[in-house]
Amino acid sequence: MSEEVTPAPSGGTSAEPAPSPAPADPPEAPPESERRSTRADQDGPVSESDALRSLAQGGATDDPERSEAQRAGAIADLIARRLSADASGTRIGTLALFNDSVSFGGGFHTDGGGRPRGRTATGEGSVLPLDAGELDDHTARFVRPPGYRSALGLLSERRLLVLTGPSGSGREATAVNLLAEALALSGADGGGICHRLLDPADLLAPGWEPPVPAGGYVAHVGDGPEGARHFRAFPRLLPAVVAALRARGCHLVLTGGQDLAIAVRGDGGAAVAAHELAPVDPMAVLERRVLGLGAAPEAYAELRARCASGGVTDTLRELPAARHAARLAAEIAAGRDVAAAAAALRDPSDQVRAWFDRHRHPEAVAFALAAAVLEECGYLTVAEAAVKLRAALAEPAPAPPDVRFRDRLGDEQQWIRLDGSAGGPPRVRFRNALLGQVVLLYAWTGLDGWREALLSWLRQLLGHHDLEVRARAAVAAGVLARADHHYAVHRYLTAWAAAESWQLRQAAATALGVAGGDADATDAVWALLHDWARGGSSARERRLAGTAANTAGGLLGRTAPDRAVAVLRDALDRGDDWGTLPSVAWGGVHLVHQGQAGPLLAAHLDWSAPQDLSPMVVKTLSAFVFATTRPYEAPADGPVEGVPGVPLLLSGLPAHRAALAELWARALARRPVQESALLALREWVDTYADRGRPGTLDAVAGLLADVARRPGAHRERLLWWLNKWAHDRERPSRNAAVLHARLTRTT
Repeated sequence: MSEEVTPAPSGGTSAEPAPSPAPADPPEAPPESERRSTRADQDGPVSESDALRSLAQGGATDDPERSEAQRAGAIADLIARRLSADASGTRIGTLALFNDSVSFGGGFHTDGGGRPRGRTATGEGSVLPLDAGELDDHTARFVRPPGYRSALGLLSERRLLVLTGPSGSGREATAVNLLAEALALSGADGGGICHRLLDPADLLAPGWEPPVPAGGYVAHVGDGPEGARHFRAFPRLLPAVVAALRARGCHLVLTGGQDLAIAVRGDGGAAVAAHELAPVDPMAVLERRVLGLGAAPEAYAELRARCASGGVTDTLRELPAARHAARLAAEIAAGRDVAAAAAALRDPSDQVRAWFDRHRHPEAVAFALAAAVLEECGYLTVAEAAVKLRAALAEPAPAPPDVRFRDRLGDEQQWIRLDGSAGGPPRVRFRNALLGQVVLLYAWTGLDGWREALLSWLRQLLGHHDLEVRARAAVAAGVLARADHHYAVHRYLTAWAAAESWQLRQAAATALGVAGGDADATDAVWALLHDWARGGSSARERRLAGTAANTAGGLLGRTAPDRAVAVLRDALDRGDDWGTLPSVAWGGVHLVHQGQAGPLLAAHLDWSAPQDLSPMVVKTLSAFVFATTRPYEAPADGPVEGVPGVPLLLSGLPAHRAALAELWARALARRPVQESALLALREWVDTYADRGRPGTLDAVAGLLADVARRPGAHRERLLWWLNKWAHDRERPSRNAAVLHARLTRTT
């Protein structure tokens, strides 16, 4: 063990005799070979002097890129913590898919006369009569949506109505009811017969006329741009179609989604009688289908209580389409387990697989993925990111595309809502907290041709000006890594972790923290971090070791602090290579802020036990001193662990007083750590003691008394420096004078 450095007399003024020990001499200037800049490889300091200088300057906090990367990492930790709290072990590879999804569209087979099932070719088109049972199912327990009377008036007057609404909204049932009432009002014989026009494109054929007179027709145009593409010319053909309907005494309702509404408005659409279906209360649909009309109030109360306890109410809040209410009502009416049915409907894996089966065009998928990555961000931010992803997924266009995501949200993206309840611009949110994760995993594992574009797009988001966007993109990269850890490591995580950019290295650390939160990948992630931490001394390998230290101090360290400090030791114990010291020091700070100061301080005591000038001891004590100087920044949400703006190790003094006293004693006793330790201690005395909780100065006094009781010149050294600070001509310290007086009285 080398001798400790003791202070010598100083010329500073003092109210009492100057102590015999002298302060430490200023450190010698480093050799020219050590003063040469090592920034050529953009990897930070390598020599001892450069490393210590970097820590003394705040660990390169003056580097805007690193500072921003750290702030983005802190935001990402909060996001990932909420993500982990929401997770429920969903696996994209073990889906139980619905084989009998319920929809109002399709499925009519016979009429009440018992005609054989199948198509009936009549006249110029193929039609299929609706049977009596189906008509009864649509009409007997129908809940009229808002604006129903207006739509009926339009149909009765114009003979043709374009009824648009999202899939599953009840547009089929509404069309049938409108036709039944319009036929009855027109005095059709027997109320007329409702038919399905099997091919709506027949309406566009020259000379089309209804095959059966005095009837009602419902025709459905497929959802999506392709289904409605041919109907852009429909407004020009409308007079002939309406004339044919009038001549035969018929009515027709053309149903479809947002694309049909846009198509019929595009060219003379003012002539088209169109009605957009307003959402109907799904609980009203369920109650009507289960209880019918005229049920007693007690029956409604009992049904609502059953729905609340069985998860039906929550399910319909997340999935408000009428078809889901109809499905659950059928389960209740049949006496089956409605709680199991509600849970099956809410399962995010099933929802995602079914949605991707229906929606394949880039515009819909791009917005879904953008929302999955940037959920909780503002609509404009999400839409801008979605446009960029769409451009990577679609053929290049000669001009900016006419993309209107907001218009399609209620149609293609019913699982997404715009929430403006908190004021300000609306924010994009999924109705189910797990959907975003599953959307990402499905796209990553299922859309093989789009994986490269998705990864490039995520990489672009990591350079976004908005730190929240960067943070969410990094978390998304971690979610993707859960699907195949080995692939993610070799495809993008290692490249990011070894990059010269602080942003990418921070993104890699965040992604690994998220991926390691999955039990199936935890051991593999820790093994990878150890491999990186023990790597060689090239610039690339030092950057990998630094990323390993950063990762260990994040979310992974919060749940496994012993494994985290083992990685930090591997990254620090690299002989004369000092290039990882700043990253390890920051990793320790992050670990403290994760609530794991105890394991880190115990590790610092162990690593510095020789108390000599070996590299490992100096590195350890330098990292400790650095941790004592980093002010605590309270998270935007979640529990506050300390006093904002005050180092967390000072706020935690009562819990860790013995370990802190020993480490302070070691750091104050020897060069080259002594100089930075004295500066840090004065900050505790002059600045942070006044900012802390009541009694902080007393806690510091107790700590210094513990240090002073140790064998050696600790007491004399502290008295000398406290006296010097108390009588500093430029910055006299009142707190130092108080502490000096109290320490003098200490035996």
